Amino acid sequence: MHIDTKIRSMAAFLGMTAIILGAFGAHALKKVLPIEQLNTFEVGVKYQMYHALFLLFIGFTDAIQESLKQKVFWFTSLGVFLFSGSIYLLATDSLNEINFKTIGFVTPIGGLLLIVSWGMLLFHFLTKKV
Repeated sequence: MHIDTKIRSMAAFLGMTAIILGAFGAHALKKVLPIEQLNTFEVGVKYQMYHALFLLFIGFTDAIQESLKQKVFWFTSLGVFLFSGSIYLLATDSLNEINFKTIGFVTPIGGLLLIVSWGMLLFHFLTKKV
């Protein structure tokens, strides 16, 4: 599968699941979670959607070479999984018997991966000879 197709597919998947999770939070979780936890859950949804759109841009632009696209794709995908995924688990921790607070350390790791992906793009644009 070509890298652009892979990136666009991930963007569509992340966007679709962000909408599903957002609706789930707004309707089902609203009945069982306090507002603080709902707000936390919503942060995960927002960051997932932001990065779905980010990947969509990456997948459709010709201004970035394939090797950089590949790196941004992996850093962003893993970053969303760790950042938003851990936020979803932490925000809903009170709904199950599993204590997800022990995995809280992965949230900033995911955030760092997202920052690195944006940083690679910034570095590329600042150093690109036009």
